[in-house]
Amino acid sequence: MKPYSAVLSAPEFSIGICCNVDEITEISYLEPQPEVAPKTPLAKEAVRQLRAWLKDPRFEFGLPLAPAGTHFQRKVWEQIASIPAGRTMSYGEVAAAIHSGPRAVGNACGANPYPIVVPCHRVVGANHGLGGFARQRGGFLLDIKKWLLLHEHAEPSPQPPSRGRG
Repeated sequence: MKPYSAVLSAPEFSIGICCNVDEITEISYLEPQPEVAPKTPLAKEAVRQLRAWLKDPRFEFGLPLAPAGTHFQRKVWEQIASIPAGRTMSYGEVAAAIHSGPRAVGNACGANPYPIVVPCHRVVGANHGLGGFARQRGGFLLDIKKWLLLHEHAEPSPQPPSRGRG
């Protein structure tokens, strides 16, 4: 098991938090397990903010995240972070917004080290099916994605009007 700085219980899973003194380095979804009290002030703050989000999915995070990922991954994560709570975008919509392809967006989502804070669960498949989650197409992690979307009362983002030929 990783040396988590804290483990927080959520309704159907646990959340592992790794951090150094100054930055969150990773957030992980875990099978349900006993909580681990925060070992640092930053871990305590991360637990406080995650608990606030669990009570109110419109809560906005303000955690210092360690720089991670490639330039492209960071571009995808920035776009994902702009999706408001309670809304979703498809992989294709995110890809169009950053001039990329849906598969590349899916790969970047799967590499996201800060789930919930960078809400990759708000990115769904074509026709707003669930798609994958954390590089999985089913099982425990996809069940978490379902729970997260239900928790946020997520709906598809409104589509821009199509331009007809005139």
